[in-house]
Amino acid sequence: MKILVVGSGGREHALCWAISSSPLCSEVYCAPGNAGIAGSAICVPVEADDTQGILDFSNKTEIDFVVVGPEAPLAAGLVDDLERAGIAAFGPSAKAARLEASKGYARDLCQRYGIPGPQYRQFVSAKEALAYVRKCGAPLVVKADGLAAGKGVIVAKTLDEAEEAVKQLMSGQFGEAGASVVVEECLVGEEASYFALVNGNSVLPLASAQDHKAVGEGDVGLNTGGMGAYSPTPVVDEEVKAYILDKIIQPVADAMVAEGCPYKGLLYAGVMLTESGPKVLEFNVRFGDPECQVIVPRLMSDVVAALLATRDGELDKFDVRWKPQTALNVVMASNGYPGSYATGAEIGGLDKLDGLDEVYVFHSGTISENGKILSAGGRVLGITALGDSVAEAQKKAYDAIGLIDWPSGFYRRDIGWRALVSE
Repeated sequence: MKILVVGSGGREHALCWAISSSPLCSEVYCAPGNAGIAGSAICVPVEADDTQGILDFSNKTEIDFVVVGPEAPLAAGLVDDLERAGIAAFGPSAKAARLEASKGYARDLCQRYGIPGPQYRQFVSAKEALAYVRKCGAPLVVKADGLAAGKGVIVAKTLDEAEEAVKQLMSGQFGEAGASVVVEECLVGEEASYFALVNGNSVLPLASAQDHKAVGEGDVGLNTGGMGAYSPTPVVDEEVKAYILDKIIQPVADAMVAEGCPYKGLLYAGVMLTESGPKVLEFNVRFGDPECQVIVPRLMSDVVAALLATRDGELDKFDVRWKPQTALNVVMASNGYPGSYATGAEIGGLDKLDGLDEVYVFHSGTISENGKILSAGGRVLGITALGDSVAEAQKKAYDAIGLIDWPSGFYRRDIGWRALVSE
């Protein structure tokens, strides 16, 4: 089976790495890929948002199955276009992808079907949004309704910050994504993620994870795409898992069927574990990044078989097995991220990590030039390690990072700190 993975980040590297070891797979391609992905797949110069290019390549190469990584092409209907062309694809339709592509749509759906979440209002007028913010007071969460590359959510601790958030998000810099905003109650608790494969009413639970969005240690500073993650998280015990599945994920799957746009793909629920139970923060319609890099290495089952079972509606016949260890991922980013940063810096020492036991290097933003690996993005590398505890996985990951020579990069030194307190 020839498989094409769409995307160029650490998530896609992890997927290519896992797919390449499947006995169901004869060839793996990635569009466009990166320097690390080139070790697991054949990279092709087609961008993830180039729908026609992906269709042409898939037809020319006789691709059997396409796995779409990022949210933007899913929201744009890439899976719909592939399926119409007779090419099997993993991921939700554009209508179903509105769960992530429109914060307002997701909130309205949850409200209609009694799925727990914060109080909220959606606005297309900045004047009305500001009036509502002043009426509510702080803290509040202000979100751009559409996709904003991870930069469309602002947690405002003061009224001034909330007003500035509305003005910033609706200033036009986010285009259509900021044409409307959702203003939400600020939930208090610990944040966690849960992942499941979904086809219509069928749900196959996968795993929990916890990521670190803030750029600074102790979870302070600007939000990023994610500075690290670990899986599973001890805060999602069996009781919490059952609640998330029974009160959030299964009801959402059923609601999408009732709405006439059945969900098919990976559903990722970001939840806040409040005193009154888990409540939905957001839905993502694809594997998270860097969460994928801690879920896939724990998976003992064939990832291709799991993705095919999802696409073909055979989840009731499929089960997944997991390694008992914890996986922990530390992201290495370019100095200055998530603000402005330089690219093109050489990264040395990666060969020293070859052969380390249960340590994996996933590239997010790299290119290869003249035999050298160079930085080519904000988040550049992710080092994942498996261990019998969070502490062991953390130590292995940081020991591995110590072998890398990249003065132009930085990383958080406290990934997993909440779980370490729990341990």
